[in-house]
Amino acid sequence: MSQPIAEKEAGPPAQPDTPVEEKSESNGVSEEPEKKKREYKDFGHDEVKATRMVLICAQIELKADDLYDKEKVDLETIVIDDVFTLLQCTDQGLTSEEAQRRLEIFGPNKLENEEQNAFLQFLSFMWNPLSWVMEAAALVAIALSNGEGRAPDWQDFVGIVTLLLINSGIGFYEERGAGNAVKALMDSLAPKAKVKRDGTWSEVESSILVPGDMISFKIGDIVPADCRLTEAINVSIDQAALTGESLPVGKKEADQCFSGSTCKQGEAEGVVISTGANTFFGRAASLVGQDDDSTGHLQKILAQIGTFCLVTIGIFVLAEIFVLYAGFRWSYRSGLDNILVLLIGGIPIAMPTVLSVTLAVGAQQLAKHKAIVTRITAIEELAGVTILCSDKTGTLTTNKLTIDRSTIKTYGPFSADDVILLSAYASRTENQDAIDASVVGALGDVSRARAGIKLLDFKPFNPVDKRTEITYREESSGKLKRVTKGMTGIIIELCTRNKTDEIENRLEADVEEFAARGLRALAVAYEELDGDDPEGEGNGFELIGLLAIFDPPREDTKQTIDDAMSFGVKVKMVTGDQLAIAKETGRRLGLGDHMYPAKVLKDGPPPGSKFRTLDEMIMDADGFAGVFPEHKFEIVKRLQGLGHLCAMTGDGANDAPALSRANVGIAVEGATDAARGAADIVLTEPGLSTIVHAIRGSRVIFQRMRNYAIYACAVTIRIVVCFAILAFAYRFQFPPFMVLIIALLNDGTIMTLSVDRVLPSSTPDSWDLAEIFAYAVAYGIYLTASTIILVVVILQSSFFQDKFGVNLNSPPGQIDHNDKQLHMIIYLQVAIISQALIFVTRSHSFFFMERPSYALMGAFCLAQLVSSIIAGFADWGFTNIQSISGGWIGIVWVWDIVWFLPLDLIKFGMKATVIKWLRERHVRAATAATKASSEGVPLTRTQSRAASFNESLYSNRTSFIRRAARKVGFGQKVRVKAEELSRFSSIQAQQTGQVLARHPSRPS
Repeated sequence: MSQPIAEKEAGPPAQPDTPVEEKSESNGVSEEPEKKKREYKDFGHDEVKATRMVLICAQIELKADDLYDKEKVDLETIVIDDVFTLLQCTDQGLTSEEAQRRLEIFGPNKLENEEQNAFLQFLSFMWNPLSWVMEAAALVAIALSNGEGRAPDWQDFVGIVTLLLINSGIGFYEERGAGNAVKALMDSLAPKAKVKRDGTWSEVESSILVPGDMISFKIGDIVPADCRLTEAINVSIDQAALTGESLPVGKKEADQCFSGSTCKQGEAEGVVISTGANTFFGRAASLVGQDDDSTGHLQKILAQIGTFCLVTIGIFVLAEIFVLYAGFRWSYRSGLDNILVLLIGGIPIAMPTVLSVTLAVGAQQLAKHKAIVTRITAIEELAGVTILCSDKTGTLTTNKLTIDRSTIKTYGPFSADDVILLSAYASRTENQDAIDASVVGALGDVSRARAGIKLLDFKPFNPVDKRTEITYREESSGKLKRVTKGMTGIIIELCTRNKTDEIENRLEADVEEFAARGLRALAVAYEELDGDDPEGEGNGFELIGLLAIFDPPREDTKQTIDDAMSFGVKVKMVTGDQLAIAKETGRRLGLGDHMYPAKVLKDGPPPGSKFRTLDEMIMDADGFAGVFPEHKFEIVKRLQGLGHLCAMTGDGANDAPALSRANVGIAVEGATDAARGAADIVLTEPGLSTIVHAIRGSRVIFQRMRNYAIYACAVTIRIVVCFAILAFAYRFQFPPFMVLIIALLNDGTIMTLSVDRVLPSSTPDSWDLAEIFAYAVAYGIYLTASTIILVVVILQSSFFQDKFGVNLNSPPGQIDHNDKQLHMIIYLQVAIISQALIFVTRSHSFFFMERPSYALMGAFCLAQLVSSIIAGFADWGFTNIQSISGGWIGIVWVWDIVWFLPLDLIKFGMKATVIKWLRERHVRAATAATKASSEGVPLTRTQSRAASFNESLYSNRTSFIRRAARKVGFGQKVRVKAEELSRFSSIQAQQTGQVLARHPSRPS
């Protein structure tokens, strides 16, 4: 053969007339008889007799009752030809023009989502118990503040409404912007479908499928639309999202598959019969509604913090009613003003907005790290994760086979570089499999794989020969040579020139060494040919080398694992690979090699091991090998039973149960639609580093929310207790409008917390409300003391007048308790030190050790500049205040600075005493719960349901991600009885046929 030939495609591994048994005996492969069992045809299905349709397409005018009459048409059994007739299509699919025409008729293949009215979304920020109290205060100011010759309190009413509108406006702007950003990224992950149009297969978004389209799907894919199968190869469909069935259902040719179900096995082609709202899923969803998964832990936290504030305010409001009216016999309007001060100043009106904006901005920031949040509460749960169960392939490793140069073994006069070059000759340069790609890639320069040689014959890998072979002419010498590479046992049998006991012993030892380290061995042999016949016999193969192939760790994985451990997160490898491979990868990553086979999850610790229980073994393990999806589920369940918050990564359809079970399910880059639909976080970039970035980001978000929660509760106590005591002790009547100014300036500043520069916790986070309330009480009482002592000094002495030459409207010693300038002094003092508290609550150490964001610092400085200007120049006749001199402003600033500095000492003192005691109590409780759970029902993932009506009132603050997720089909589940499937399947194609009959593609 003088002409070089191209690389051949792999053909049938054996000739038809060669008995399989003989082939297996000749090759010494005992498994070959099993090949005969590999059948993709499901026997027994042929017994179903297909029927013909008894209707004429043009005469379809069925009533609803007729559609259930199987004597006229039964779409479960009519032949596929009649389905094509009804849908006016062929098995070659539609043309692009016809598909576009049908898209206009039937609409997009997605459920209609009710777009939330922007105005209603804006108003939703005023719909929670905290806002209701403020709204009630506004009604009190305008409706109840009448009588005694005074007009309604328009100023306070306008101020309260303005405060509500500003809070809603900021929240609306930030949340909508973040929601749109996340939606845009979700849209990039919209489910895809493989469709045949214009006679060719292509991948399109499933939303543009129309009835009559030919589609194809395989294992791991979500069925994109209701269809009848025209070809089915060993197909098994999971319909759990529709029927709740735990077991997949086998499907054969002519069966119907429903939109939203998942292909668990095999490959199939089918013709679309219904799309969008007309699918079974769409009809069922419209009947039973969507499963609202938005309420959950965050609402509980909001509800409990809100309840704490409301109860505190309620106690002191009742106290004022009894003391001021019953005790002091105050007039109606005077007492009402004091009550308004407590309501307006005590309610943390911005809390739902601040936390919502923090989550919204946080979700947007996580998206920048290629982590898309599909369940908003996953952000706070990710912050508390203690164990991360990670896939190996593609997450810890590159998912790209590589030659390990440092371990290459040679057995002849060839060097390691020579072995790689010759094995690259015996590899494909186009249409490569993973092994060929790794060998050729080891050269560095891919062109060297064919440089200096003339290809004469190439035999690609096939399952029988288990090797590749090339025959080539060396251009420099003109000699014909042949190289083969493949499985060690196959290659050594071909070798005749250097096949000695010594070589075989060395080879066996090297292969065992590779196997012990989880490396795959690839043997390489070489021979020369006499003459010019490329198909002639050579002088005998000689074993020249043994290559080690492995999936190398990603470059950043080791550092990422170290980072995760520094965050208090234990990383466990969960892989389907062999145990030896898992151990080798663990050693290379510094993860450890305490790996166990998945069978221990069923069998328990082996006799004589150091572990008394399986739980101890799971906690000790660095990972598990040979894992199947049910093992992942079991691992997560047991870890949760031990009290851990567990994150699980996955990419396949079979990982969906474990992803759903985990506290945080993470679909890695390239995951199937089914895995992404079950996950809480979807990654769009490969590697573990993205997950650790997300953990760090979630802890930053959590710290921002926690800092604000402490601040909000402390300010509530500070305002309520302070002004109640002043009213009781001095019959102080502070103007409500000035409290509104304080609240307005505070809210404007606090909104910047959503982008504050905070340090993430080095340990997993959790909401400990006892700690938050303890800090709040300590700070609140201390700030209350700073104001009351200032009032006492001013009223009971002339210290400031004597030392600094300042004066009030009243002379020293005779100062009116409700002096207008005294009101202004109290306003400025409360405004400055209350807002400065945020710098203490946001830091773990001294406040000056952790620099705040420029936005927060700038907002604080601006707010205090405005407060000082108001104090120096505001002479508003409608409220009971009067401007003060620059001397008084300076005194207040110095007073607040002096009182501010010890706040850090209070924080450290609380940590050393009360907080330490609370944490020790928490540890004791957790230990007791762990012991109890080891013999009781394991802990489970917190279900996203409103635990009470009070909690549900805050649900609108976590709904924007859910709305964005629904637009691309994430998280949609309905429950319908299985028997309804067969009833409904007799309707869909008939309705589609009726529509097409009314819109013919050509004149009839």
